Formats: sequence, C-alpha cells, structure tokens
Amino acid sequence: MKVAVIGAGASGLTAIKCCIDEGEEPICFERSNDIGGLWRYTEKVTEGQSCVMKSTIINTSKEMMCYSDFPIPADYPIFMHNTYVQKYFNLYADKFNLRKYIQFGKEILSINKQPDFKQNGQWNIKVKDNKTGDVEDTVFDAVMVCTGHHAEKHVPEFPGLSDFKGKVIHSHDYRNPAGFEGKRVVIIGIGNSGGDMSTELSRVASQVFLSTRRGSWVLNRIGDNGMPLDMASSDRFKLAIKNALPPSVITSIVEGRLNARFDHSLYSLKPKHHVFSQHPMVNDEMPNRLASGTLRIKPDIKTFTENGVIFDDGTKEENIDVVFLATGYKFGFPFLDKSVLDVKENRVELYKYVFPPKMEKKNTLSVIGCIQPLGAIMPISELQCRLSLRVFQKEVKLPCSDEMILDIRSKELAMKERYVQTQRHTIQVDYIDYMDELATLNGCLPDLQSLFWSDPKLAFTCFFGPCTPYQYRLQGPGKWSGARQAIMTQWDRTFESLKTRPLGFTEKPSQKKFFIFYFVFVVLFCYLVHVIFLR
Repeated sequence: MKVAVIGAGASGLTAIKCCIDEGEEPICFERSNDIGGLWRYTEKVTEGQSCVMKSTIINTSKEMMCYSDFPIPADYPIFMHNTYVQKYFNLYADKFNLRKYIQFGKEILSINKQPDFKQNGQWNIKVKDNKTGDVEDTVFDAVMVCTGHHAEKHVPEFPGLSDFKGKVIHSHDYRNPAGFEGKRVVIIGIGNSGGDMSTELSRVASQVFLSTRRGSWVLNRIGDNGMPLDMASSDRFKLAIKNALPPSVITSIVEGRLNARFDHSLYSLKPKHHVFSQHPMVNDEMPNRLASGTLRIKPDIKTFTENGVIFDDGTKEENIDVVFLATGYKFGFPFLDKSVLDVKENRVELYKYVFPPKMEKKNTLSVIGCIQPLGAIMPISELQCRLSLRVFQKEVKLPCSDEMILDIRSKELAMKERYVQTQRHTIQVDYIDYMDELATLNGCLPDLQSLFWSDPKLAFTCFFGPCTPYQYRLQGPGKWSGARQAIMTQWDRTFESLKTRPLGFTEKPSQKKFFIFYFVFVVLFCYLVHVIFLR
C-alpha cells in the first residue's frame, strides 16, 4: 500500500514509522526543509507555518509526551525546552531511519478522489516542488493528513483597531522579547501563548496588560513534593475516583488546590466558569509577575483609540506601543475537497477525531493530530496513526456512516455541555479517556484484570501510576517487548536529570509510603474481588 503522509512534524514522523511497522510504503511531503513542525524554532516568520517562541518549554513532562516505544533519554529535562523536543524528534527519525521517506520542500496543492474511488479508494495528490515550481500528480492508496491545527491566524475584529497607530502583531509572529524593551504592551487572549508572552515581556517592557474576556484557571508544571503535575494526576485510579464522584465535588477539590497556590480572585484571574469548562493555562510565572506589578490583568477591550485602549470596565490605558493578538488559529485543510472534509468555525466532522464519516465505505484517509488534548499530543497522534493503518488494511472495520455521525454528534453535545462556547473548544479531548477509546478500537487497550493475575506488580503500577504511553504497547497489535521495563523505570528516567550533586547521604525509606501502599493494595484487592466474583 502506497501511503501519503502530509507533514513531518510530531504527527507526521510517527505516521511514517507506523506505516513502516505495518509493512506499507510511506511517502511524506514536508513543505519546509526540516522535520519538527512548529517545534522547529526559526527566526524567520512564514505565513501558515507556526513556530514556538525561542523560550518555549513544553507543558507536558517527558514521560507523558514520548512515543510509546521510544522513551525520551533519562538525562533530558523533565519539562523540555523546544531545543530538546527537536533533539528528541531527530533521535526518533534517526533511530527508525525515517528521513529517507521524507521529500522536503514539497507543498500539497490538492488532494482529490480518483474517478474510480468507489472501487479502489485511491487518491490523486497534486504536489508542488517549492524550489523548481514543478507540479506533479501522484496516485496513493491512502492518505494521512498530519498538518495540525496551528496554521491560519485568527484575527477578531475590534472597534477602532484600524485607527490604532502602534504596532499590531499576532502571536504567530512573536519569537522573543528583543525590541520591546521599555514598551507599553497590551496582549489580548489568555491561552498558553498569551500567558507565556505576557510573563516573558513583563521582564523587559515598562508595563504589560493582559486582556481577557473571562479570566482563566492557571496550572503549574510542578505539583506537590516536586512531582510533575501531569504524571501525578494522570492515572487510572484518580480517573476512577473522578468518574465515581459527582462532578461538583471534583471541581471543588481541584479549584481549592489551585487557589491554595494563589487566590485566583485576589489576582483578578478567577473566571465565572469552573476549572473543567475551559482549556487551562499552564504557567509557572504568572502569579509572580502579577505580584511584581509589571503585568496587570484587564477585562475585554471595548475600543481602541489612536494611541491606547478603553476596556469594558471603562478604564483607559494611553501611550500603548504594541498590541499582541494571542487570539489563536483557524484550522483547515485547503488542499482537501470540501466534499471530503469541510471546516466551519473550527468545527470539523471526524469520527473519533480521525476519520471523515462519509467515505463510501472506503476509509483510506485519516486526519492526525487535529485535537486539543488535556495532555500531550505526541502519543495521541501515534495511537491515531496505529489505528489508521489497521483501518486502511481492513484489520479494523469502522461502523457505518450513520453510526459514525451519531458518535460525532454525541461528542459535540458533550463538549457543548461541558465547555465555554468559543471557537477554541471544538476539538477537546481528555488524555486517558480518548487514548482508551482509540486503543479499544485498535485492540491494544491494556487488560489490567488479567494482568493482575499474571503480573500484579505491573498491574498495580499501571493502575496507580501515571498512564504513560507505554501502557498501550503491552498487549495487542503493535506490542513492544520493552513496554514493561519502560513502565517500571519511568520514575527513574523522570528524575535522572535532577541528580547533579551528590548529597553525601542516603535517605531512609519512609514508613508513610509503606502504609499508603498497604492501604492502596487492600482497596484494589477488594475492588478486584468485587468485580470478578460478585458481579
């Protein structure tokens, strides 16, 4: 099977590898001259090509973001600077010899069904060579679109913005704080980009104002006792508790923990909505910069003047030099025929956020990485790719079109009921729930009940420990012999990079940990007895 992979970023790389693993022939088209996608930092701004800030550090810990059969080196930091993320991609590409399948400097102009698509499910792809300008048509048996959802700038209309005499820059074009020293800056938007820009610029600008319609709950990367927050919170035991308790109870607990770090009301950040109703901001510096006064939170903008802004609460700020629009992106697939996939206001119909539902029983196209996870995107994209290949090979049969659309509508309704209604909240997924959903379809969901009898230590680690990507390599298609070892050593790799000074003593084992383990063992044993013998 000849498979086209569009893009060589975080999703495209693993798509190539999954094709190789399944014995297929991938050809990857990448319009830039290197791998990495938005994680490959460049000073040059290219329209339609997103890029991280020079200072960007990833929000997810290395064990939670790695590909499931390729752990990130132990000496890499827990939370990696973008240069380390790019290094990891290079290691991955070199290890599995992926570059030989990539054609750089190739831009996709169109992807259309072949005239006999109903019979063979093939696609015609028109590719432009950016160096020579030559255009070539090629036929493929399947297509994996791995272009992500950070492409075209979303620029809302603001009253008076056209009259403003200062600079107006979208966050897409921001790289570093050089040139903004001593400036008075307004940043519109309180997502992760807006948060990162505001804290960074507040160190060099004379004053930064962060404008937000709703406010935001702010998470930090490190939790209690220095544990990576995502590893400490993303486990099946906590998920079971969350599902068992009323949502209001869980919400109250989480918001209480966040306010214990700093009072969101006191810092003018607390939104009217609850913590699980919006994609959270991850920012370690925000309260410190607010407390220093160089950063101030302001409400939505009512109008611009020639040299300033008037906010919704009637307050004014004059002599503004620069306005940054951290207002997100409009994603789409302009090279795809709208009859195959049409995006309207960031809403797209995809079964399991991967497969177009109306494909005349020829499911030979998948969209990879078009999700906004509460967690890392890399392992999710990888599992989407693993599933896609098995669908292409007809090893996994998708439901009929009507059933797929019902599933799509169900997810749309659930998202509407949970999230604040914005263009941003259209492709949200929860990490464990969504990974399990994909793994169930693919046949690689870990069976912890059977694992409890064959390998109880591993079962306990999988249930009570972080749900790292290796769990989805323990069983089923794509099983990896190194998965168990990777799981049992995940905490060792996590903290290896911190061991930079000998302490000169050895800490004694804590009895507290023993009693906690004993309590957890009893609870889990009682639960398993209930499930196995009493149901």
